[in-house]
Amino acid sequence: MFRFITETYQRLIESLDLTHTRYLYPSFTLRNRLTGLIGPRGVGKTTLLLQYIKNELFKEGKCFYFSADLIYFQQTSLLQFVSDLHLKEGYRIIFIDEIHKYQGWNQELKNIYDAFPSLKIVFSGSSMLDLIEGSHDLSRRAKLYRLQGMSFREYLNFSLGLNLQPIPLDEILDNTTAALLPLKDVDRILPHFEDYLKDGYYPFVFEDPHSYYEKISRVVDKTIFEDIANYYSLKTPNLHYFKKLLTFLASIPPADLNMHSLAKNLGIDHKTVEHYVAILAAVGLIREMRPYEGGSPGLRKPCKILLNNTNLIHTMQQYLGQPVCKGMERELFFIQSLQNANIEVFYSKQADYRTRQAVFEIGGKNKTREQLKDLKVPSYVVKDDILLPMKGEIPLFLFGFLY
Repeated sequence: MFRFITETYQRLIESLDLTHTRYLYPSFTLRNRLTGLIGPRGVGKTTLLLQYIKNELFKEGKCFYFSADLIYFQQTSLLQFVSDLHLKEGYRIIFIDEIHKYQGWNQELKNIYDAFPSLKIVFSGSSMLDLIEGSHDLSRRAKLYRLQGMSFREYLNFSLGLNLQPIPLDEILDNTTAALLPLKDVDRILPHFEDYLKDGYYPFVFEDPHSYYEKISRVVDKTIFEDIANYYSLKTPNLHYFKKLLTFLASIPPADLNMHSLAKNLGIDHKTVEHYVAILAAVGLIREMRPYEGGSPGLRKPCKILLNNTNLIHTMQQYLGQPVCKGMERELFFIQSLQNANIEVFYSKQADYRTRQAVFEIGGKNKTREQLKDLKVPSYVVKDDILLPMKGEIPLFLFGFLY
């Protein structure tokens, strides 16, 4: 079996494309003895790890990669396998992919960390591994990197062979015209943006665009019926509520949504809905957003709940047979772009959304500043379908360059 695992590792490395790397790659390092790469299914965690191995480590022959979802690990412990790799084979850096598929992974990872001080361990897994702050206290030992889906910038670079760089939010807000300059030679940027909103978030779109939504559906199903089922020990009848919840989120605008309406439409109690929403957020299928108002008024207001990304809306529409709400799509793109770039964004009574520094009203090219006219904080109209903004306007697609 060891031979099979070794040959699989070598085949993966040999067939790997190094043409493009994800936004996280330049900052990914192995300074810590324990390094974790987490994120939703389908965003490219395995590819990033293998690219790092091939570029930085493979020639030295000191590292080894394997996936913890192999049937082999139903009869052999991770601890024993890693011990043999380190002590018998001499490997000093070991990459364990899909670690959340292994029962009791957090306890064994702690044991490996404590038993082999000369060994570096890199692991990848589902977003729910944020919960490693649990009983085995891996959080203080591990350096965690979080990988999100592709930004619009990455989508353009990958599909058109460009090398466009990220644009900081301050630059977008302070000098929108200058921020747009590097994009002036990108042909048909608005049609490309429309394509991205439909099918540009998950890197596997470049493998086979025709089966893209089918693959996203499989990502959703595997996340619910494998990851959630195993991690939270939920029975199959309960799991169908997760799919219903996602379909429901795709069908109505975020403003019309709260825990009460979810519970009523799903036919389950309020506490259960809250628990399910928290799980879906943990595994990267939905997003939650809090109100800007602080203190007790903010605590009393409900969170806004949305699907994780615009491609998920289009996938879920396959089950609904109705057109995607353009307003919802625009708002979700804005939110996913800021949150994925680790920028805090809130919903606000002053306008649609706000960060700590500014407020934003989202709309089409005919959107006016009427709602923003009396505000004393910096305010912007974020417009879809425009290339050249007027003062106080920002093209929506530009937020796709934050990371």
